[in-house]
Amino acid sequence: MQKIPTAWLQLKYQKLRLIVALSGVVFAVIIVFMQMGIRDALFDSAVRLHQGLRGDCFIISPSSTSSIAMQAFSQRRLSQASAFDEVEFVSPIYQEFGQWRNPEDRSYWRNLNMLGIDLRQNILNLSGVDENIELLKPSDTVLFDSSAREEFGPIVENFLNNGEVNTEIRNGDSTRKIKVVGLFKLGTSFGFDGNLVMSHLNFLRIVDNREKGFIDIGLIKLKEGVNPDLFRQKLQNYLPKDVKVFTKAEFIDFEKSYWQSSTAIGFIFDLGVFLGIVVGIVVVYQILYTNVADHLPEYATLKAIGYRNNYLLKLVIQQAFLIAVLGYIPGLLISIIQYEVVKKATLLPVFMTFDRAGFVLIATIVMCAIAGATAVKKLQDADPADIF
Repeated sequence: MQKIPTAWLQLKYQKLRLIVALSGVVFAVIIVFMQMGIRDALFDSAVRLHQGLRGDCFIISPSSTSSIAMQAFSQRRLSQASAFDEVEFVSPIYQEFGQWRNPEDRSYWRNLNMLGIDLRQNILNLSGVDENIELLKPSDTVLFDSSAREEFGPIVENFLNNGEVNTEIRNGDSTRKIKVVGLFKLGTSFGFDGNLVMSHLNFLRIVDNREKGFIDIGLIKLKEGVNPDLFRQKLQNYLPKDVKVFTKAEFIDFEKSYWQSSTAIGFIFDLGVFLGIVVGIVVVYQILYTNVADHLPEYATLKAIGYRNNYLLKLVIQQAFLIAVLGYIPGLLISIIQYEVVKKATLLPVFMTFDRAGFVLIATIVMCAIAGATAVKKLQDADPADIF
């Protein structure tokens, strides 16, 4: 009970030095939180479509690398999968980029993701799709992603006021007039700024250069009680090597793995976390080292009256722990505020989680403990015979 107040009294003796130490920890905590938050938002946003698909297994081309680089394969493979007794139904999914024309200024802006689905089975577990699925049967009708970026125009506002929005979509050299007949919610990602859902027939009208009989994703819904892992292996062994079969969990991991290892993005965010921790260690070490050096005579006096080295070491480690906790709290609060700012600016799913908060707390304590353990080497100089 007496050791912690001693450490605290020594820390607050020079308030400016304590403020500098806490500022270093706060800065490191914020850097780590922001890097991890944006990195996880990247992964979460990239797989929102995958999570919203009502399927148990999926077939894709082995040439496909991610949702932004899907390669078409023969729909015959999906038909072969439908012959298995374990399968309840199969459904093709078409995916392609299209250029959206802003209906306000009539200019073409950036690409958005077009999804074509077979309306006989609603395979999208996304808000707004179930209630509007029947509206997609007429020609040239689409659902617009209400969470798309505002640069596409005031689509949501105009739709709520007028009941529909008319504009154009361009793919390659062809342009087609379309009508927004409903809204759904999917959200942006690092790959897509907006999304459209339409029937596969309307998709093929827009993407008129698509070779017939080729799809981008084959969705397989299994009967109740069927093990997806066992069926995936069975189907993969049966089908030729021109397709790959995934369970839903594997399909999600496939997408995350692309952003983590096949691009520089994952490395950059991990490097940012590492550098944030290094900065924190350096700042805390400098403060604790200077603090030990300034109080070296006092430590020598404690040794002279009988205190052991272990007590002095614990005193410095306790100071490191106090700096970690006191710096973590404001860093956490500032990071939560910054998450909200980033979420509104980018529309990415950036939010605080208990797991991340706990991990950063432990990392902060370890960071300061490393700095403290390095600084206590100075205590070896606290020899009463040398100092006095």
